[in-house]
Amino acid sequence: MGAEQRWSRPARRRRPLRAGLVFAGMGVALCCVGVAGLGAWNVQVVTRASGPVRETADGFLRQVTAGDTDGAYERLCADARTRWSEIGFTSWVRTPPVVSDYEIVDVSVATRRGRPHGTVSVRLTRDSGATEERTLSVVNEDGGWRVCGDPY
Repeated sequence: MGAEQRWSRPARRRRPLRAGLVFAGMGVALCCVGVAGLGAWNVQVVTRASGPVRETADGFLRQVTAGDTDGAYERLCADARTRWSEIGFTSWVRTPPVVSDYEIVDVSVATRRGRPHGTVSVRLTRDSGATEERTLSVVNEDGGWRVCGDPY
């Protein structure tokens, strides 16, 4: 009888295309997880901010309708306070027809460059009985929320 042949494994073919597709798939999956994480973080920031944005606008308007212009002025952002002196703001707020009531219609919060900012739609009622829709911009400044832009 002849010599026995030793068993040998057949040569394994290289499959560079399959390996490339596996790595590309892993990269896409990692990017999808990252995008989903950023989206969830953005939603969390926005939903946590809507309450304080509403409270800031409500406090500001409550002070305006009560005639507490000093308190309302303190709720303005630094940019608005550079454009309005406290005396100018007080005379503007007290110029007839003054705001006698308000209703917050809508609050929306978004992020811009990773920082949240809010927009509050308000229905103002003047002492003459006229109503009008206004939009208040609310920004996060120095760890708190402040009304920014022309208040009404």
